[in-house]
Amino acid sequence: MRIWHQSFTVLDDVPHYRDALRRHLASAARPGTTVELHGMAPGTYPGSYPGVHIGHLYLTNLHREQFVRAALRAEEEGYDAFLIATIPDTGFEEIRTLVDIPVVAFGNASVAYAATVGSRVGIVNFIAELEPQLRRTMDAYGFGPLVGPIVQVEKGFTDVMAAYADPGPLLEAFRTAARRAAAAGADVIVPGEGPLNVFLADQGVSRVDGVPVIDSLGTALALAETRAVQYRRDGLRPPRTGLYFSKPDPEMVAAARRFYGLDRP
Repeated sequence: MRIWHQSFTVLDDVPHYRDALRRHLASAARPGTTVELHGMAPGTYPGSYPGVHIGHLYLTNLHREQFVRAALRAEEEGYDAFLIATIPDTGFEEIRTLVDIPVVAFGNASVAYAATVGSRVGIVNFIAELEPQLRRTMDAYGFGPLVGPIVQVEKGFTDVMAAYADPGPLLEAFRTAARRAAAAGADVIVPGEGPLNVFLADQGVSRVDGVPVIDSLGTALALAETRAVQYRRDGLRPPRTGLYFSKPDPEMVAAARRFYGLDRP
């Protein structure tokens, strides 16, 4: 089976993360599964890291189109599932109305799974601007009562990237943040965003004191594999009723995308 992994990062700009991500997903995948990494187009973030863009709603919504285009291409090219590998779940609700192949999203999958391990999910992130969006998104999923504290690691993106060469400072900062989340009532931790998650998995971090730490991307991948099997075997797909699930006519979608210039490579 082939899974399309879609990052919010220009992967070739962050080779340490890209290589760790490739190692991690290859080790987490089932035998016979190939995870093909895809990032944002080169030049998407001129002069600033994507975390800056994530903090602005309009920019986030502009970049969503790259996820939509990727999902349409993934279905055309015969991929078995599409994995949205960013905790804001960029484009998730729109994409699942456009394609029939399984669409699995980092935040949705990891929080849902964490709720089978504990009863109060804490998210430990490194982009403070994401908290309002995460709260709104989790409420929309019906997960609002499950999600407790959202705590920030006192490190930025450049610190996360540097940690692949010098892991100690980020490990300590994460443990400090996880303990704050536990003190605020969390009994299971979801690491926010792929770079932090992959770093922790690379370092073998699965608990802080007595609190489990979910492998968010590994969990999302496992769900994508399961959904792909169910889709092939039983035709399982989302409902096709109502605003958030009904599938528009593909020709109407193509015409609208041409009108807005979104059909260009």
